[in-house]
Amino acid sequence: MRQTPAEPWADDLELLRAAAREAGRAVMGFFRNDPHVSWKNGGRSPVTEADFAANRILADRLRPARPDYGWLSEESDDDASRLSHETLFVIDPIDGTRAFIAGEPTWVVSAAVVHRGRPVAGVLYAPVMEEEFTAVAGGPALRNGAAISVNAVRPDGPLRLACGKDMLGLFESGFAARIERAPHVPSLAYRLAMVADGRLDATLVRPDAQDWDLAAAELVLEAAGGALCDCNGEAIAYNRPDVSHGFLCAAAAPLIGPLLRHFSWPREG
Repeated sequence: MRQTPAEPWADDLELLRAAAREAGRAVMGFFRNDPHVSWKNGGRSPVTEADFAANRILADRLRPARPDYGWLSEESDDDASRLSHETLFVIDPIDGTRAFIAGEPTWVVSAAVVHRGRPVAGVLYAPVMEEEFTAVAGGPALRNGAAISVNAVRPDGPLRLACGKDMLGLFESGFAARIERAPHVPSLAYRLAMVADGRLDATLVRPDAQDWDLAAAELVLEAAGGALCDCNGEAIAYNRPDVSHGFLCAAAAPLIGPLLRHFSWPREG
């Protein structure tokens, strides 16, 4: 089995890139073309024929190329055998399905390789915007081949933050005065990429984000000098029996501590 860091995972990254681009190009035929929509998770989450089409392409390209890897995708039935694999693909065929349905450009094909609970190769491909974010463990974060990094946030400077409007009231008043709330972007993966390239300073994530929403984007963020953590400041682990996560915070690494200190995290459940 392959080991970290960087160089051993470069081939996997190229495999992810090719598959994500093929899937992204294919689903552009559904975009702004009234795709069929159905509902899952008790009617809370939309899914389109484009999601399933992208999932088929990704599975057809990735699984035969790495038959010893496990598989976890939002649009595939979960197979507990993935837990026996040290390495697996973690896939969201379209992250930001609501944006896709609305004809908005901020959706991505998200594909990652996770090894021993952590992402080691990842790509986010946004075909409408012609953006590709990539990272491999030990390497730089890239957008369309150029290195990106998080903002250098001043200790007392303004902060551009993506979060629910109700969450602003949970910050201490002095800290809240520094915050400019950014417009909502439905794709969590793309929001993390926006932190990675400095368009956002941070984002707060409500409970129930899934492994496939996070894995590729977290690696890009980490490689760009950022961090994703839970409300205790701990890194998250992937490929557990339960792939959902609680409250999370993503930011430039030096900003994580102040955000955790000045925010009253709601009780979960």
